[in-house]
Amino acid sequence: MKTQVLPVTQESIALAAELLQKGELVALPTETVYGIAADARNGEAVRKIFEAKGRPQDNPLIVHIYGMEMLQGIVSEVPERAQKLAKAFWPGPLTMVMPRGPEVSDVTCAGLDTVGVRMPSHPVVQAVIKASGVAFAAPSANLSGKPSPTNAQDTLADMNGRLPLILDGGESAVGVESTVVAVTGEHPMLLRPGYVTKEQMEAVLGEEVLVSPAILEKLKDGEVARSPGMKYKHYAPKAQVTILRGDFEAYRRYVSEHAADGVWALCFDGEAEQLPVPAIEYGRNHDGATQAHHLFTALRDLDRQGAQIVFARCPEQDGVSMAVYNRLIRAAAFRVVTL
Repeated sequence: MKTQVLPVTQESIALAAELLQKGELVALPTETVYGIAADARNGEAVRKIFEAKGRPQDNPLIVHIYGMEMLQGIVSEVPERAQKLAKAFWPGPLTMVMPRGPEVSDVTCAGLDTVGVRMPSHPVVQAVIKASGVAFAAPSANLSGKPSPTNAQDTLADMNGRLPLILDGGESAVGVESTVVAVTGEHPMLLRPGYVTKEQMEAVLGEEVLVSPAILEKLKDGEVARSPGMKYKHYAPKAQVTILRGDFEAYRRYVSEHAADGVWALCFDGEAEQLPVPAIEYGRNHDGATQAHHLFTALRDLDRQGAQIVFARCPEQDGVSMAVYNRLIRAAAFRVVTL
């Protein structure tokens, strides 16, 4: 299969819409990361996503819509919490897990009785949904386990020959996947942190949002993944990543003691020149938004540089930084050293 990479034009949007209607795949930009889209109602089309990514089929996908009217058939009800959060954060990088409707494919939901839905704010996604009329399932456009792509070039590096079309809409603004919150239980529960924070949702809902233990720890054996990004080693470069928890002086000392060929540092802005090994910076200290924007590109850059062992500075664990920590701890396969 030949993969076309096209700039965003009326013609390329029309082509993307036609491919989706025919049950084919399209990779396209969202405000979070680039995604691979297929008609969420068409199980055969959605299976092509799992094949293209090499993704385990017990890992559910998120359905993307434009306009609240598209929820009909995708979900069986829209809980009051969901209505409040949609009013505050849609369109935007928030996915809500709701009771599944009759029209969404079993393949999309990985057999669960719930479905994650979001309304993206990126104009390219909105244009494709409008042109096609298709509510599409779309995970990130990377090979399963690798860092998510935030531009068309990294998408092509993983997906060349695996799908017919990539729309090049420039760099994704956010840089990590959407926040996922379940709104169906007795209490709302954060399943995956993102740019919309726990604190922001609590302010809108007027109640506590619980945090799934799987955000910062491994799922227990046999535990079901209710959201993408919960179950498997994710977001990982080829190098072995270890997170070092502690202040910069302790970090620098540890890296110095373990300096060797193939050892790299993943650090905050302004720190690289103070380290005895090659380093890539991934955002400002205490600034989760800049870290989120640069993290996946930095992890891919480590691969391009041939890094074998990476010692990563540990982000904080609240606000947007919780999302960065969640992605990084999975990239590190939960290797954390407290200094």
